[in-house]
Amino acid sequence: MGSYLNPGTGAFQMARNSEIFIDKSRLIEETNRHVNTIQRFLCVSRPRRFGKSMAADMLAAYYDCKKDTSDLFDDLQIAQAESYQRYRNKYEVLKINMQEFLSAAGSMEEMLKTLQSRLLSELKRKYPNNVQDDGVTFTMKDVYAETGHAFVILIDEWDCIFREYQNDTESQKKYLDFLRMWLKDQEYVALAYMTGILPIKKYGSHSALNMFTEYSMADPGNLAEYFGFTEEEVKNLCREYVMDFDETKAWYDGYSMTVHSRFGDRHYEMYSPKSVVEAMMRHKFGTYWNQTETYEALKVYIQMNMDGLKDAVVKMLAGEEIEINTGTFTNDMVTFATKDDVLTLLLHLGYLTYNVDTKKVRIPNKEVAQEYLNAISTMDWNEVTSSVEMSKKLLEALWEMDAEKVAKGIDRAHKEISILTYNDENSLSCTIQFAFYFAREYYAVVRELPAGKGFADIVFIPRPYHQDKPAVIMELKWNKNVQGAIAQIKEKQYTDALRDYHGNLLLAGITYDRDSKQHTCVIEKMIKE
Repeated sequence: MGSYLNPGTGAFQMARNSEIFIDKSRLIEETNRHVNTIQRFLCVSRPRRFGKSMAADMLAAYYDCKKDTSDLFDDLQIAQAESYQRYRNKYEVLKINMQEFLSAAGSMEEMLKTLQSRLLSELKRKYPNNVQDDGVTFTMKDVYAETGHAFVILIDEWDCIFREYQNDTESQKKYLDFLRMWLKDQEYVALAYMTGILPIKKYGSHSALNMFTEYSMADPGNLAEYFGFTEEEVKNLCREYVMDFDETKAWYDGYSMTVHSRFGDRHYEMYSPKSVVEAMMRHKFGTYWNQTETYEALKVYIQMNMDGLKDAVVKMLAGEEIEINTGTFTNDMVTFATKDDVLTLLLHLGYLTYNVDTKKVRIPNKEVAQEYLNAISTMDWNEVTSSVEMSKKLLEALWEMDAEKVAKGIDRAHKEISILTYNDENSLSCTIQFAFYFAREYYAVVRELPAGKGFADIVFIPRPYHQDKPAVIMELKWNKNVQGAIAQIKEKQYTDALRDYHGNLLLAGITYDRDSKQHTCVIEKMIKE
């Protein structure tokens, strides 16, 4: 057993020993499908702390031919798979964390030299007759030709070069060229599996590593459920740790992933695993994922002077989705032609989630939204910060049924920050959602909720932790009478949308007069039995 060649089971054993361990072993069934095939090159990109390294540790323990690891896997889901016995402990495993070598080197040349030296040293101990001084590629060719032993190659943090050598394109190219020579078309590779935050870097019209199938935040494919926690897994944890599921969902859910296949469509709501684990074990909701990196990283990108970028961020803080084109992103952290490239990077970093069907992104949850607010609070977006701060007082005015104060508060939010062209009910809705930003502290905020004989424009539904707060149904009107808004709520039976809610309910009609440029509000209270 070596540090890189057949590194053993220690890392995965620690994961299994942990108080919270979620069985993601069916990932192995997916990787087994590709062993010794043309499709044996897989690259998984996910945000930090989404379980990428643990998955690599699991694969290393499973494929490692040095030790029988049945005791680690026989009680996991993978043991039920037809391929379980066929591939377990059948391969030489090379497991490398590229960050380790990058941190120890002063240049790309030094890093690649050190990497090859350490790999050759371990290969020589096991295959003394097959190791020459002509590099790792030719050595592995010789080992395979002589012994028939194929390799499973696991590379964690494969993209650290592109994150730390952001502007050094020459070093990046040398690194990609090394990986291509080492991996592409080599028969000694039974499986090559890489993980990182960024998808594979493109140069010109092609990728140096175009043999890889990529599984990213934009297109997770069949691996969607193995990185992050699924909704059912989180529900089970909430039951075990006596934590409110709806509150957990508001804080940490939001990474929506849809998988299309010949077996049908599957949709997953994925949760940030680092955050869920911390919340369960501390028995307290808070911002945990954010603690692994400062808000400065986000700030660098959202303050870029890209046309429409600021408006896009504000709309998403208001709960809107933004349509983007992910196809122009070059998979690095410095090349941005449009705001879409910036938003695509934020998607891969975990600051946004993507709907593959609508091609739209949004801020996934309360925890990540707080990171945006932290970044904005240190920028010159003073009107945004002011509106968010005032939203608490606006919500209190709504609870107090102070219609005049609510109308003035919405007026102020509209004047301070023009989110979009203000000429229809859609733009009015966006303004109001942003003006009431603080409502997300207590409510699930739903737009266009099916109800009775139509759709309620905006509904505030108290989460179980906050049942002392009244539910709210808002009807919005553009250049129409405000009394008509309240009448429509009643006539179209929008209260039916809250059939499972019982208690105080506020009906709010809000209109905007195009001539006076003023908002008007009417609020009524009722008790829903």
